[in-house]
Amino acid sequence: MGDTALEAVLRRDRAVVTAALVVIALLAWVYVLWLTADMVMPGSPVPGSTGGDIAGMDMSTMDTGGMDMGATVAPGFRTWSSADFAFIFTMWAVMMVGMMTPSVAPMLLLYAGVGRKAHADGRPIASTGWFFAGYLAVWVVFSVLATGAQWLLARLALLDPSMATDSAILGGLVLIAAGLYQWTPMKGVCLRQCQAPIAFLASHGGFRS
Repeated sequence: MGDTALEAVLRRDRAVVTAALVVIALLAWVYVLWLTADMVMPGSPVPGSTGGDIAGMDMSTMDTGGMDMGATVAPGFRTWSSADFAFIFTMWAVMMVGMMTPSVAPMLLLYAGVGRKAHADGRPIASTGWFFAGYLAVWVVFSVLATGAQWLLARLALLDPSMATDSAILGGLVLIAAGLYQWTPMKGVCLRQCQAPIAFLASHGGFRS
């Protein structure tokens, strides 16, 4: 295969990979925007709840008989069902795919180009699809952890069903933790790996069959 033909194939690969990434990101953002428009508002049922769930009722319209219901019932106190967990996990997973897919586009395009050349040389490597699947798997695991963290915070009444919090302490701790992370060795290691993608792939077997 001549250099001109190979360059044409590489351009096709870039177009296919780019189009796939754009479609995936757009679908994810459409879902997130739809989810935002349909977000649970105060007094409306939480995801997975029924009209009879006390966590989804408008407490302002109920006759509490003088009881201070605010002290005993708050959004997010209802025990999550498996449907709730699946709903929140899906939200996290789709949101992470929508945000992080564009950032991996240069790496995928590079990998697709190397893969096409390796195939032409008779030394094929793993497909770009498998490579991207590994990247997505990392964010799926992250989404599981994020869902667990949200469940815990909701159980502790630190988050309401719309993922909002009135706790200044929680907000401050999250902000401080994010700031401290910038000074950790882990942040430096991650940056060094991201700044040299070819060296990363070569040292970790990314260009093997």
